[in-house]
Amino acid sequence: MREESVRLGLLGKVPLGTANRDFRNYGIALIVFASIALCLYLDADATLTFQNFLGVCAWVFLFALLRGESGLVRAQVLVAVAFATIGEHFASPYMEGYIYRFHNVPAYVPPGHGMVYLTAVALARSELFKQNLKVITATVLTAGGLWSLWGVTIAPQGDMVGALLFIVFVLFVLFGRSPGVYLGAFFVTTWLELIGVSCGTWRWVPIDPVLQLPQGNPPSGVAAWYCLVDAVALGVAPAVVRGFQRVHTAFWQQYFYPQVVPRLLFAPYLQQDYIPVLVPAIWP
Repeated sequence: MREESVRLGLLGKVPLGTANRDFRNYGIALIVFASIALCLYLDADATLTFQNFLGVCAWVFLFALLRGESGLVRAQVLVAVAFATIGEHFASPYMEGYIYRFHNVPAYVPPGHGMVYLTAVALARSELFKQNLKVITATVLTAGGLWSLWGVTIAPQGDMVGALLFIVFVLFVLFGRSPGVYLGAFFVTTWLELIGVSCGTWRWVPIDPVLQLPQGNPPSGVAAWYCLVDAVALGVAPAVVRGFQRVHTAFWQQYFYPQVVPRLLFAPYLQQDYIPVLVPAIWP
């Protein structure tokens, strides 16, 4: 069962019945897909101040969507946001592989990566994906393959980079630890990339600055970059959770419980053995 859960990307099931959980999964996907379209449309000709306002709204949406998620999923989102933000600043302002309107990283991008990851997880654990994973895999690989073929043969702006990225994406799907998440990422990232470049919110440069090969706007295999973020989140988050638990335990047992609790009970000299065991009641 555990192996199946990992393969499907079910790393953070919310504690609800199947019907309610699926309603939540589809709700997350619908909200994020709609939010992406609205945000990128509004930012197409907005001021920097309004762009920052969109960033505040994105953080609010992300925190709201995380309510009801497990601690592991929240940790995964945290890792995804941190890793993707570093990657954004390296790839865009520094390397200029793609360029935003203000030559910055918009304020809504970091929380946006969190919502993109959460959507991929929600789709992966939905009944639609669980029951039709092979069909969805075949559909995605066929569509992505045709897009890559178009990019290297017909597209006015050649897309060799996109074809290479698509190969990486295929490897993620076929051999990755959570193909359902990567397939979910394909849908949401293709959606946001096509809308983003169509609205002029950002553009991919014709020649990749690292490989010195032509790339599309966007590259056909762009989902591979987001799959990298997902893979890091899936791999690192458990260590983050364990680290937090160790820090919490050490703080409680070594400082808060022996030193702070007696003072809260107005008994600074009371022996620790006589203090009620409050840990299970306060922190299950």
